[in-house]
This record gives sequence, C-alpha cells and structure tokens, in this order.
Amino acid sequence: MTSPSLISEPLPRTVPRHQSRLQQLGVPALLFAITLVSTTTVGMRYMYNFRLGRPPLATSADADILPFLWGFHNLSGMASGLPFSTTLIAILLAHEFGHFFACRHYHVRSTLPYLLPAPSLSGTFGAVIRLRSMILSRAALIVIGSSGPIAGFCVALVAVVLGLGWSTYSIGPQVHVQAPLAVSAIHALLQTLHWPGDGGALPLIVPHPVLSAAWIGLLITALNLIPAGQLDGGHILYAVSPVSHRWSSRVVVATLMTLGVFFWAGWLLWGVILMMPAMRHPRVPDMADIKTWHYALIPICAFILLFAGTYQPFHGYSVLDILHKLPHRYR
Repeated sequence: MTSPSLISEPLPRTVPRHQSRLQQLGVPALLFAITLVSTTTVGMRYMYNFRLGRPPLATSADADILPFLWGFHNLSGMASGLPFSTTLIAILLAHEFGHFFACRHYHVRSTLPYLLPAPSLSGTFGAVIRLRSMILSRAALIVIGSSGPIAGFCVALVAVVLGLGWSTYSIGPQVHVQAPLAVSAIHALLQTLHWPGDGGALPLIVPHPVLSAAWIGLLITALNLIPAGQLDGGHILYAVSPVSHRWSSRVVVATLMTLGVFFWAGWLLWGVILMMPAMRHPRVPDMADIKTWHYALIPICAFILLFAGTYQPFHGYSVLDILHKLPHRYR
C-alpha cells in the first residue's frame, strides 16, 4: 500500500543541470498529476458506493477492487472523486514535506516529494523523498525521521473529524476494516460532543470517502513508523541505538510474517521488503547535540504508531483465510 517515505541512499552529487531541473520539478509534477488521476478514480468509486449507502469495498467485483476501467467509462463523475484524492494526497504531502523541511533545517539535500501512483485500493503506493547528501548526526536523524509522521498524523486527524461528520449510518453492520484507535477515540469524543451526523455506533458507519482517505493515511503513517530498516521508525530507533535497531529489524520481520499468516497477508510483503539489502540502514556515527527535546519526539511517534496502526487492516484476508477460500472458489 505504501513505500518507505524517506530513503537514505544519496544520489550522485554531479548531475547535469538540465537533468537536475527535470528531477527537481518535472518528475514530481508529473507523478503528482498521475497520482491525482489514479486516486481520484478510486475516490469516484468510493463516492459512488457511499451515495448508495454501501461501504467503500461493497463487493468483490472488479469495479470496487480496481475501478480504473469503470472510471474511464464514467469520466463525467470525475469531480466526485476529489474529496478522497485531495484528502489522501494532503496527508501524503504533509508527511513528505515534514521530512523535506527538516532536511532543509539540517542542511541535508533532498528531492521534492515523489507521489507514487499505483493500481491499488487507494490509487497510490504512498510517497517518498530521496536524499542527495548524508545525514551526519543522529540528532538530525531523529528530527528528520519523526517530522514526517507527526505532520501527516495531524492532517489525518483533521480528515477523520470531517469524515466522521459527513459519514452516515446503516441499520446493519458495515465495517469491513478495523478502525485504528485514533478513529475510535475521535468518534467517541464527537458522539459526546454531539458532532453533526446521525450519531450511530462505529460498526454501523458508512464511511464518507474523506474518512476512507483518512483511514488509509493513518495506516500509511503507522506502517512508516514500524521500527525497522529504513522506515521512519527505523531511522528514529537507529538514532537512539544501532544495536537495538539491528535486533528490532529481525524481530519485526518475524512478527510481520506471523501477522501475515493469521491477520492480513499484506504483512508478508512488508516482511519481504524489510529483508531487502536496500533497507539496511546506513551508518550515522555522530551522537553530538542530542538534546532532551529530541528524545521527547520518540514517545510522540510511539503514540502515533499505537493510535494510527492496526494489526488487521482488512478482515478475512490473512493467509489462512485466503487458503480457506481457494477450494470454494474453484469448486
């Protein structure tokens, strides 16, 4: 669903001037445009289902899972997908520009954010920035690694509030995904405050596309805070202790493989990604100037991981569930 949002693999320092300008502006702009189209197409289908009182993935039909052909035949409704796409892109860009401006503060050269379009349930694989110079201190690594998730989480919380207010409720259970603690907590708070809406229980919610985008944004934020490899959580943990980072990366891979078997098969992919050589963290030796406020960012990110993440994003899609369904599908 998403890619690591900060890749510490410096690009060549000597790049032809015209190529450098293309990379700095042209490529990010092109990827932004393509991602806007892909996420808006997905958002069109989510809005279509929402208006019919159905959850985003109402059926297993191709139009729900990969709605791009359906969207091509319904171009007149393209604007209906913008609430989803603009919300998700806002969360992704907030995350990446959090990294970007932290890099600028510490004089680390980086690219602009690259949005990654994809034929996925969200229309994107997330976003990433590439570093063009090394991070030379662990203090900088903590700030750069944590700034993205914190910024993205704040925007996602606003989207959750708006999305819950615009959502409706049915007479029968609708939730086919597991809501993160952030969504559950905000829903309970808004119910207490009598926020606009029908006031139903969370399992009965028919999520507005803005809420669906917020949920995806929260999941992306949590995924990047996993303390392993070159994920944002991995950068933060490495800054504190490279030894702990090495052991945590191993434990996380084993944990993700187990979660994939019993809860959501997508964890297997993440376990494989974290085993790739490109995910090994580069050495950052300097521990000078780490202050108390740097360490204070760590529990904040741990809180975000706890409240934004879920061990079972989709019900019924573990490896065991998939294997159980295969005989019935081909019977």
